[in-house]
Amino acid sequence: MRVLAIGDIHGCSKALDTILAAVQLRPDDQIITLGDYIDRGPDSMGVIERLLALRRLHQVICLRGNHEQMMLEARKGGPEKDEWLKWGGMGALASYSAWGEEGSLADVPEHHWEFLEGTCVDWYENETHIFVHACVDPDLPLSEQSTSMLHWEPLRQALPHYSGKTVICGHTAQRSGKPLNLGHTICIDTWVYGEGCLTCLDVTSGAIWQANQLGQLRQGSIHDYRV
Repeated sequence: MRVLAIGDIHGCSKALDTILAAVQLRPDDQIITLGDYIDRGPDSMGVIERLLALRRLHQVICLRGNHEQMMLEARKGGPEKDEWLKWGGMGALASYSAWGEEGSLADVPEHHWEFLEGTCVDWYENETHIFVHACVDPDLPLSEQSTSMLHWEPLRQALPHYSGKTVICGHTAQRSGKPLNLGHTICIDTWVYGEGCLTCLDVTSGAIWQANQLGQLRQGSIHDYRV
């Protein structure tokens, strides 16, 4: 069984389609998406639809990123909505408009809200790896991590987690387009909505697949990026 982690997608459905085709998914693969499916890129709605379809055929664990959290808060209205719109929410809403216009929260179908609130989780771990959107406190178990740490904390001077497990995260955009491999921590947010790419990592073999918004693909190994 392969365990495939996919970094921040940010509405870039063409890059996601390219990655999914390239990895040639097998029936026993487990896919873990690290959050930030929406905002900034052109097709937030399409990305969520693809993830929902993927879940019907494969073992998929979807983490909740800070952008999903902001969208959920925006549903309440008030300053939370204005804050989300400033961080890319306008583009997300436009993807839900049938005419490519401004769009509104009312355009978001209920099954997408259910995905964001009920399907997505804040963290996941297996025997060897920890998967989070943003960061972890190295001295605390995942059940005791704060929401701000899991969703918002940028990766600065990451320390090994006390469990000895390797942390796989996103959130802190690597504007070089290259994953950051610290050994004990690997960040695979490689700035797909900008000039970088979307990264998928096979956490067991170290194989990586990367695709940009044009659908251009490259492959390699996470071991080539060890710092």
